[in-house]
Amino acid sequence: MAIPEHIIDEILERVDLVALVGRHVELKKSGKSFKGRCPFHQEKSASFYVTPEMKRFKCFGCQAGGDAIAFVQRYLGKTFVDAVRDLGREVGVDLAAAEDPSARERQHLREVTDLALEHFKGQLWHPTEGRVAREALAARGVSEETAKSFGLGWAPEAWSRLADLLLARGLLEFGIQAGLVQRRTRGDGAYDMFRGRLIIPIRAPDGRAVAFGGRLLLGDQGPKYLNSKESRLYNKSETLYGLDRARDEVRRRKSAVLVEGYFDVIGLHQAGVQHAVALCSTALTPGHLAQLQRVEARELVLLLDGDEAGRKAVERLAPALLAAGASTRVALLPDGEDPDTFARNRGAEAVRALLDGAVPLSEHLFRTLLPEGRAATFERKMEALGRLRPVVTELPVGLLRSAFFSGLAAYSGLPAAELEAGLRGKGPLLRPVPKPAAAAAPVRVERPLDRAEAALGALFLTRPELIRGAAASQVLDEVTHPGLRAVLAQLLAGASAADALEGANPRLRASVEAAQGLLPRDTQQLPEAFETLSRRLKLTRVKERLDHIARATALLVGAHELDEETKRLQEERGELLRLKRQLEAAPSPPPSGSL
Repeated sequence: MAIPEHIIDEILERVDLVALVGRHVELKKSGKSFKGRCPFHQEKSASFYVTPEMKRFKCFGCQAGGDAIAFVQRYLGKTFVDAVRDLGREVGVDLAAAEDPSARERQHLREVTDLALEHFKGQLWHPTEGRVAREALAARGVSEETAKSFGLGWAPEAWSRLADLLLARGLLEFGIQAGLVQRRTRGDGAYDMFRGRLIIPIRAPDGRAVAFGGRLLLGDQGPKYLNSKESRLYNKSETLYGLDRARDEVRRRKSAVLVEGYFDVIGLHQAGVQHAVALCSTALTPGHLAQLQRVEARELVLLLDGDEAGRKAVERLAPALLAAGASTRVALLPDGEDPDTFARNRGAEAVRALLDGAVPLSEHLFRTLLPEGRAATFERKMEALGRLRPVVTELPVGLLRSAFFSGLAAYSGLPAAELEAGLRGKGPLLRPVPKPAAAAAPVRVERPLDRAEAALGALFLTRPELIRGAAASQVLDEVTHPGLRAVLAQLLAGASAADALEGANPRLRASVEAAQGLLPRDTQQLPEAFETLSRRLKLTRVKERLDHIARATALLVGAHELDEETKRLQEERGELLRLKRQLEAAPSPPPSGSL
């Protein structure tokens, strides 16, 4: 929704920022400003200021700052539009003129969801209607206090109790859109989608219900768990269950615990592990990671069942986490346990010990897929690599990918270059080949040589003295082909060109020899060609790093301050852009026109 600038200005003008912030922070007058302890990070001495004259807040400890909209976004985890809408409603600014029909539909869906929530809660705490559900909760160890704090409810087996309520309020059509009721195929009216189910409200970060999950207790109507369909209120790819309750603890710890089930979150929170959240779908998306960034989670700990399903869940979540460069560790529960039962039986200290012992995601993948490490058989290594392929395909080219393959190579004992080449393709890692008549040399997948690197290698082999110059040491680190690096290392050590190429694979030799034809025929122009190739190679690496930084920071949304890591990346980006401009502006194009 596009809100006109003048309406935003009017809202900000009317909002009493001191009163708004004062609901959540204890403020004391300090000159023309008000001072308190920052709600966005833990501090002993107050460094958080609200300045009414400027209508701005600023923390000089964590650098968070902004206007009333930014405060609501950051503190309550709201989107910009929702923050403006809520503040507008509070100060009496009518947004109806700026709203389109979809916004009005969204408001009706909110009314339907709020009405359904109160209906379900009323049924749970009804003396007779909710007895079955309350007994089920007690059997799971969920206290009455916890059930009420999570807004749990009950949908009786009656077919149209909610539908009749919505019809009486004139909201039946919006109830159908929200997936709470379904129109009858025969006759008039509608029936409830949730029947005989324990109801779990799914709430936005600001605590308002946007959808529901239902755990079947009575009857055999449908699956064990039934969830609301997506709507203008609810997008499961951007919703984390329990984030409204976990938000403050995640912000304090800078860490979130990710589990798979609603009751896992409820059980952990009841045990005191209050930074746990869960997916509302099987896939982890950039939207989920963006939600975690909004509450300043710098680390994610996966706490999953210790059985095969839990291990597969890690493999399912790993591609998105590794591709985003998210700092992730993995903690697996003992066989037969889930987070809910483990927390109930062992207590919070046992859960914390398990979380403290979590291992990095890449290390976990290596250990579980190939426990024997280097000692594994060839067949076991190929099997493990096959299961890693979905993970690898999501990794962006650059430092992250290189680091992953370096770690895998060290763990498995297989060369990093060959690992990357084998896992990058779509075909099987092992292909059946006709049995040769005589013993043949093993077939290896050779990594292709980049044209610029091949030309640089040809140049050094033609004029070995150039590799020993001061400028060469800078560009040698930009060469990525392992075979060529080995050749150049020998040349740098004093070997002749022929000796350095001795033992190089035929494809590498052929590439270098072909590149010699691209060099200037006039040997006096070779130093100039070296400068051109060096510049081109450095420019390629700069662009790769810029691409990586762009991906690493792509999930930042809203009016939030950047965390320290992102600030560092942005500073690095500025330096890289300056270097890129210098390299691109440098004179002397390739002398031969073919390099």
